[in-house]
Amino acid sequence: MTVQLGFSDFDPDDCPVAATAVRMDILDNENKTPIHSHRKGQLVLALRGGITCDVPGTRWIIPPQSGVWIPGGLEHSNKATANAMICLLFVEPDSAALPERCCTLSISPMVREMILRLAVMPRHYDPDSHCGRLVRVLLDELTVQPVEDLSLPISGNPKLQLIADALTRTPADRSSLAGWADRVAMSERSLSRLVERETGLTFGRWRQQIHIMVALRELSGGAMVHQVAATLGYGSTTAFITMFKKALGKSPAKYFQERSDQASVAD
Repeated sequence: MTVQLGFSDFDPDDCPVAATAVRMDILDNENKTPIHSHRKGQLVLALRGGITCDVPGTRWIIPPQSGVWIPGGLEHSNKATANAMICLLFVEPDSAALPERCCTLSISPMVREMILRLAVMPRHYDPDSHCGRLVRVLLDELTVQPVEDLSLPISGNPKLQLIADALTRTPADRSSLAGWADRVAMSERSLSRLVERETGLTFGRWRQQIHIMVALRELSGGAMVHQVAATLGYGSTTAFITMFKKALGKSPAKYFQERSDQASVAD
């Protein structure tokens, strides 16, 4: 099944070329695709706003100037925030030495501009044409883009999915592990073991990762730092900034300023 955020009539697998791209503007409402897959690998690039991508066992957040690489054949679903701007790059299998697993890539300004350029070029082109040469350089550059860790392990276990969805909707919920255990009809010890076994993280670290993902989504959408701190239930903006800096190595302001400095958003 091929369904692409508003491009249900476009099947990337029908394009017998090494790579093709589609640029999209999301309107006022959030946009989500059902689970689907295609032969070509896909890079989901965020130009403005935030995008969440679900693949089996993992949820990915894509802030501006980053992209999630999804290998061909892997089922996934994408959700974009209102007024987001995105670009989808589809890559034919074996056309480039790209990762065999899903991952987040930090996209350089040059690679971003080449993808945007490809999005306005013909989808069917000769490999020796100008477009074909652009694609060869683009794919070479794409293979050396830095990998970022912006994922959330999500088990197929329905109880953990319930908790993850609830914390994503209401991240300010500070219920203890015991409280969540009561909600899902488990003992505190059993839930703790389940989370660590299924995600590799303690419950506290897992919840913090959810907070990071929600924070990136909200900040990408234009929310102020103090608003995000309140949304996540932090007692002060300073406490939130400290958590963010420990997790990502820099403050929210510096994190997004560095991405803003890379290149202005193409409108």
